[in-house]
Amino acid sequence: GCCGSAERAKREWKPLEDRSCTDLPWFLLFALFCGGMCAICGFTIATGGASRLLFGYDSYGNTCGQRNEPIEGVRLSGLDHSDRKYVFFLDPCNLDIIQRKIKSMALCVSQCPTEELATYSDLRRFAMMNGSELCSYELPGHKYPHLPERFEKCPKLPVPESKALPVFNRCTPVDISCYAKFAEAVVTFVSDNSMLNRLIAGVAASKEIIVGLCLLALVLSMILMVIIRYISAVLVWILTALVILGSLGGTSVLWWLYIDYRMTMNETMSKDLKETEDTNGGMKTPKNHAQGLLIYAVSATVFTGILLLLMLFMRKRVALTIALFHVAGKVFIHLPLLALQPFCTFLALSLFWVYWILVLLFLGTTGNPEKNEDTGLVEFRLTGGLQYMTWYHAVGLIWISEFILACQQMTVAGAVVTYYFTRDKTKLPVTPILSSVLRLVRYHLGTVAKGSFIITLVKIPRLILMYIHNQLKGKENACARCMLKACICCLWCLEKCLNFLNQNAYAATAINSTSFCTSARDAFMILVENALRVATINTVGDFVLFLGKVLILTCTAFTGVLALNYQRDYTEWVLPLIIVCLFAFLVAHCFLSIFEIVVDVLFLCFAIDTKYNNGTPGREFYMDKALMEFVENSRRSMATEERARSKRSRPKEEVELTEVTTMAPGTSSA
Repeated sequence: GCCGSAERAKREWKPLEDRSCTDLPWFLLFALFCGGMCAICGFTIATGGASRLLFGYDSYGNTCGQRNEPIEGVRLSGLDHSDRKYVFFLDPCNLDIIQRKIKSMALCVSQCPTEELATYSDLRRFAMMNGSELCSYELPGHKYPHLPERFEKCPKLPVPESKALPVFNRCTPVDISCYAKFAEAVVTFVSDNSMLNRLIAGVAASKEIIVGLCLLALVLSMILMVIIRYISAVLVWILTALVILGSLGGTSVLWWLYIDYRMTMNETMSKDLKETEDTNGGMKTPKNHAQGLLIYAVSATVFTGILLLLMLFMRKRVALTIALFHVAGKVFIHLPLLALQPFCTFLALSLFWVYWILVLLFLGTTGNPEKNEDTGLVEFRLTGGLQYMTWYHAVGLIWISEFILACQQMTVAGAVVTYYFTRDKTKLPVTPILSSVLRLVRYHLGTVAKGSFIITLVKIPRLILMYIHNQLKGKENACARCMLKACICCLWCLEKCLNFLNQNAYAATAINSTSFCTSARDAFMILVENALRVATINTVGDFVLFLGKVLILTCTAFTGVLALNYQRDYTEWVLPLIIVCLFAFLVAHCFLSIFEIVVDVLFLCFAIDTKYNNGTPGREFYMDKALMEFVENSRRSMATEERARSKRSRPKEEVELTEVTTMAPGTSSA
């Protein structure tokens, strides 16, 4: 079997009957990996990286707000900064945009400058009055105006008014014009500062409307998941009509352009054109243009013909998509907590990402102190095997993020499986979602860890190739660029296919409590047996959901235009409207992705139900009435086709029998 899974002579599906732990070794491996992530965090805290990030440190390796140990080979290290809690940069506006670092010398001070200091006399006065020396430690404050080192070891004048950042204790200039260069690099699309100010003012003035429109998008998304079962049939047939009319119209236009061009070329063929043809060696450009139009028209005709044939063969399977959408709407009515899944997943991902970013920042200030020969500043760097902790931490970002998303898929699949395979819906658990979560935590965390790890194995090479492609942009040749893009595209397609297979494997695990490989194999066989149905659902269904996203986006945007119309200057409401539209599409995508998972799980359950049950006593269907009607209609249509075929074959049999009876007397007389 696959990865150690046991082979079975015949697959026996026993929904919700047996429960056992699946892929336990992978759960242990994932637990060890998470332990490694926690160990990295503990290492950064134990070695002072966390304290250096939170409290800050100066250019000599001293952490502000505490006593320090001297660093070998670094002067002015090992100072007692218990009364100096803030980090002050001599030139805070000297930014390295590429490396995202402040290249200025940093000092620990007891107080940030509360006013602008224009001269060295002001620096001396501030030091004498507040006891906060803003020049290097070896320079006495009362001699600032007369020291020759003041131009290198004192702050650049004028010193702007600063305030300490909350938690991080860095003195930051109050006037953000100090960062004009950085802001210009970030918003290069803005050439007029007044325009940027108007955009920001528009967002500030419309913050209540923005919040209201975001809530509107949220409510519309939740409502659409319930009512989409009533409008799915209309959307599907509108989609079908638009596709057919669009393909026929496009093909007709191409043929009309080709015929019109040929007629125009024939009419304008004159003596001058013939002379030009003789002179230039033939009218290659018009002929090439006509041939191009002909190729386009023929290709469009072939495409339209194939499309119409697919529509003809798949028209009956569209009814299954409509029935699945109808049942999915019922699922959300019986399991309303499914609508909270995007919130729970977003919250879990947000908390993990915040933790991951904090540990990454801790790693940036962890390691051995080294003096930068170019700047003369002390930097902390990981050396030896410790530098691989950053790569380990990066892999953790991908694997754990995929693990959280897979837990959502398994939770939704478990709840939908419970709904589908419970014949009496009044006997559903009080909280099917909570029951699914408990089953996941108790039995199937190893399966989720294994599935997410497979996605990680595909995602990491793709991200590496994307990084290489961006680094070599403009340097590689055309062949290398094409190969890189082809590899990235192939890995992306493989990742999407594996995501779809993983999702169905989680559903199979939720049904029969089998390991990941066994579930993936069984789900794959079911999908292959229903390939045309899968293609119909994934094309028609996905496009219907896309239309739902567009519907939510347009409704929110239209309401936003009406609400923001009081601001006559369009530059004041265009940015709030863009923010609202992006949020509306993101919310619609999150909610309708849950709906898509429900539809896919329902289809797998339906395929298993129809394969192993036939409606007879002892083998009753589990399916909903809407799906039962689809099965009955399919049976009636198949019976009608059988009767029609039998009627067509009966006259031939009678003719053959007549010929045999007429030939029999002649044969006997002979």
